[in-house]
Amino acid sequence: VQLQASGGGLVQPGGSLRLSCLASGSTFRTYGMGWFRQAPGKEREFVAAISWSIGTTRYVDSVKGRFTISRDNAKNTVYLQMNGLKPEDTAVYYCAAGFPFKSIGSYFQEYRGYDYWGQGTQVTVSS
Repeated sequence: VQLQASGGGLVQPGGSLRLSCLASGSTFRTYGMGWFRQAPGKEREFVAAISWSIGTTRYVDSVKGRFTISRDNAKNTVYLQMNGLKPEDTAVYYCAAGFPFKSIGSYFQEYRGYDYWGQGTQVTVSS
């Protein structure tokens, strides 16, 4: 599985962005998908995840109510809709695929559990 993230950019506080992650191959629908982010000088942080089947989701507390993860298996794409962006959301955002056929669980928050990673897309929130 190859992943390509896009949709990042510069946005003012309170603004919105939608990130996309396009996957190659016919096995996309069998994988759980996650979004992580990494700010300069900080460790990679879990943001959101969605399971392979019924699309159960999980979020880090800091983005609950502002971010929404979704997937379109027909388009081999997972999305991260980000609303109410804050300066502390500034980071490089990465999509990842892992946990084939697994139900959502706390292990989705561990970046070491993912098998495939996209190249990252920069999100900058600044006035």
